[in-house]
Amino acid sequence: MGEPFQLGRYALHAELAAGGMAAVYLARQAGPVGFGKTVAIKRLHPHLARDAYFATMFLDEARLAARITHPNVVPILDVVSTESELFLVLEYVRGETLSGLLRASRKKGTKIPIPIAAAIIVGLLSGLHAAHEAHDEQGKPLHIVHRDVSPQNLIVGADGVARVLDFGVAKAATRLQTTREGQLKGKIPYMSPEQLSGEVTARSDVYSAALVLWEALTCQRLLRGETEAQILHLAMTIEAAAPSTVNPEVPPALDAVVLKGLA
Repeated sequence: MGEPFQLGRYALHAELAAGGMAAVYLARQAGPVGFGKTVAIKRLHPHLARDAYFATMFLDEARLAARITHPNVVPILDVVSTESELFLVLEYVRGETLSGLLRASRKKGTKIPIPIAAAIIVGLLSGLHAAHEAHDEQGKPLHIVHRDVSPQNLIVGADGVARVLDFGVAKAATRLQTTREGQLKGKIPYMSPEQLSGEVTARSDVYSAALVLWEALTCQRLLRGETEAQILHLAMTIEAAAPSTVNPEVPPALDAVVLKGLA
């Protein structure tokens, strides 16, 4: 993006990421008397903003994420809806996703130090626990399940704090939009067998987090296949080897934690 694109009081600058539903931009919020704040804007693709199904799903994300207040979850600051635009304003976290850190490590032929990998996943689990335990205004549990836990949805800030991103496909008891029949929500290489079979609980997120920890410790993908069908078969049948078979520096106690999470 060349010149900033103005959306209300937000000026959108560089595109940070893009997916099938939305794009994320670095943006600047303008206020009175020279006030300004750097934020991230998650903008629903304009052609989808006019589709009631996608618009409701997008607003569901904001409604759910707003109920989770935790240092390990990226907060939503604002929601803006017009006739042609729908976007979320998120806290801008200067840092790198775990997937980016893993790519950089593989390129250099190194591994993420074990204490750092463990600390990142502790942050992930803390953020997920906050989501799993979230309640509505009346104190009723929301039963939020992220169901898209992956290295792409975990950002490590320059402050060293790991934060969970993107509740766009989260499942909750009060969600307005339901999954269309035959759709799988999430990334197949990180789904639990139960989730692939249609059963989604908080344990699915724990399984996915254990898989992410396996990859953070080894800097390798656990499920590798040339086609989606091959990966799906592996996800349903694989018995994961201990991370120490790839990275001998992983201690037995940490092996046990990972294998219990993947059980």
